[in-house]
Amino acid sequence: MTLAQDSMAQYSMASAPQFVGRELGASGWVVVDQDRIDAFAACTGDRQWIHVDVARAGRESPFGGPIAHGYLTLSLVAAMVMELGVIPPDAATGLNYGLDKVRFITPVKAGARVRTRATLLAAEAQSGGRVLLKLSCTLEIEGEAKPALLAELLCLLIGKHAAASERQTSH
Repeated sequence: MTLAQDSMAQYSMASAPQFVGRELGASGWVVVDQDRIDAFAACTGDRQWIHVDVARAGRESPFGGPIAHGYLTLSLVAAMVMELGVIPPDAATGLNYGLDKVRFITPVKAGARVRTRATLLAAEAQSGGRVLLKLSCTLEIEGEAKPALLAELLCLLIGKHAAASERQTSH
């Protein structure tokens, strides 16, 4: 059950600290197919054969075929966390504020399904009506004992009032 399904009515920028230590839920499954891997390779320029050469990866890869780029799998986490409802209704937006730690554990084979499971580790009030969230995220691979990655994700929530004030002062 996701945060959005369970207790969205109680979750806000002010109440976020009350959710620290709590699992926010698991996202839906996403397929990491060869088309997605090829598109990532095209936009990043990372065309290493283990990702994009299906025939060679089938012959030479220790994984039996192509695998997704680590950064591709990491990039999926943000949208999955959003799906869990991490940005409360009273926030104008949530900005990617970085990562404290990332470990790639298990390669994601082309065609595998992944999902993110997240726990809120911290929610700290910042100046200007902002809240900095720290989330522990595990990208699970369907049918695998070990996850694809573990990451500590930082998300800066910007309150609707703070966002409106910034727009007025910038004109």
